[in-house]
Amino acid sequence: MKLQEILWPKDGICTDIEMYFHSNYKVNLIQTEHTHIRFRRGGVITTDTYFNSLSVEKWKKYTNIQSLSLTVAVQGTFHISLCWKRKINDMFIERELKNIVVNAPERQEVTLAFPDETKGMLFFRIESLEKGGKFYGGYYQTMVQPDGIRPVKLGIVICTYKREKYVRDNISLLNKDIIQNKDSPLFGKLEVFISDNGQSLESYHLESERIHIIKNKNAGGAGGFTRGLMEIIRKPDRAGITHALLMDDDIVVDTASIVRTATILALLKDAYQDAFVGGAMLRADQRNIQVEAGASWNAGKLISLKADLDLRLWENCLRNEQEEYSEFNAWWYCCFPIDIVEEDNLPLPIFIRGDDLEYGLRNMKTLILMNGICVWHEPFENKYSSFLEYYVIRNRLIDNAFHFPGWGKKELIRTLIGEYRREAYLYRYKNVELYIKGIRDFLKGIDFLEQTDPEWLHEEIMASGYKALPAEQLEVPFMESEYERGRTEEHPRLHEIVRKFTLNGYLLPAKHIRTVPVAQARPEFVWRAKTILFYDIVENKGFVTHRSLRKFIGQGFQVLGTIIAILTQYDKAKKSYQDRRKEVTCMTFWEHYLDI
Repeated sequence: MKLQEILWPKDGICTDIEMYFHSNYKVNLIQTEHTHIRFRRGGVITTDTYFNSLSVEKWKKYTNIQSLSLTVAVQGTFHISLCWKRKINDMFIERELKNIVVNAPERQEVTLAFPDETKGMLFFRIESLEKGGKFYGGYYQTMVQPDGIRPVKLGIVICTYKREKYVRDNISLLNKDIIQNKDSPLFGKLEVFISDNGQSLESYHLESERIHIIKNKNAGGAGGFTRGLMEIIRKPDRAGITHALLMDDDIVVDTASIVRTATILALLKDAYQDAFVGGAMLRADQRNIQVEAGASWNAGKLISLKADLDLRLWENCLRNEQEEYSEFNAWWYCCFPIDIVEEDNLPLPIFIRGDDLEYGLRNMKTLILMNGICVWHEPFENKYSSFLEYYVIRNRLIDNAFHFPGWGKKELIRTLIGEYRREAYLYRYKNVELYIKGIRDFLKGIDFLEQTDPEWLHEEIMASGYKALPAEQLEVPFMESEYERGRTEEHPRLHEIVRKFTLNGYLLPAKHIRTVPVAQARPEFVWRAKTILFYDIVENKGFVTHRSLRKFIGQGFQVLGTIIAILTQYDKAKKSYQDRRKEVTCMTFWEHYLDI
């Protein structure tokens, strides 16, 4: 049984060859109808890479595989080595496990068995001993009895809101590589359920026997993903689907990740049959940089694991091999058994921000992550939405009510004061209003969540935040030198002391116009500013805020009133969520909530 095909760089997916092969200058990648690597004498490639190494430790831990071998297709005379690497603390260990010389005048497949290894990563090295050698690809494989293979059928669930191009591109890819490809190991074993929250997809162009477009009420990501899960479990015998794979609509994905996911699931040990399989998030603008591979919640102080790794480096691929405590995997790519999705165990109706982590905290026991299973997504620092202030705090409180009940009134008050100080120092008074509203709506208890129309509420929240305008419409002109200063300027310790005692300059006359990044603005960059331009250099948009001592003081009193409300209402609200969660995670509620 094939475990992993050797992958090649692909236009539109990832073209960075070092994510696939490390080599010297004596090789050339030839991407024609039959992609291959052509060697000069002494040319070398190795696969100690993100996509083409094999995570032997995880395969042996989670699946029933025993033997492992490699099959490669070559033409020419080669020295082929099977190799192994492992990281222990700050030490990297590497050794050659086996080597042979192959003389293949014509294209030939060569199979080599790996010695038994249970740690680290496996890979191979090919050196050409003559000019003109060619490598055509290959795969890692194992021997397994038919009764050792679990039946797997994936139900991919995608939630979308007016992102037609992304959806069309991903459907086209799934059709070409899997759904309409009889040579795919997943042919006939995959269905796609797309919750169209914007009700804007052209269903008659996209739907098929295996692709289902569901017009859905705009109840956010939570409502869209839940609707897709509901469609699966409402089918007779769940259409044979064994696992749900939740994916964002605006990702780039290589379908090889989906095939590898299904292969892992088919070979799972009994002890891990309820495991989740997650995909790492890599940056869409720098496709070799990992943003997150699993995460921990920590009562809202989110920790993105294995962040900022350059995956062209084999050292970082080995760092990925080291497992650490994780509590959930985001729904940009998260696969779990459909048996988890019962009629009384659906996600929470919290629109966006926190639905995936709460469902993971509630249901995930084991998370399997492997090099080569990933998606590419626009990095979050390139995205800023003022309205999210409301959802971030409200949903954090809801999630903590269930999973970190010890996080209480003192912690919330401290957090509120910190957020007020930060946002008011940046003159983003609308954000303070949204943050306070998020807390006060949580304090209304679970009745508010049950009885509020999500579309109506979202429209209200959207209208309450800052709206980014094109650069030419802004009252403050964008100047790159000012932007760079606002992004990189450093301040001495004395400046920090002065800022503290002058309330970031509120007690002194205002005299500056500052320009800062919209998503990474810091109060020290705008000290004594009278006007601030928050600029998104990716979209060439921004918004402007002005200092107002009146608003600063007025919102201080609002914060004080909210603190009093927290002291008197927080425990009751938290208990209502703890005692009545099943009221909002059951099929009956969701059918009413989505107007089905």
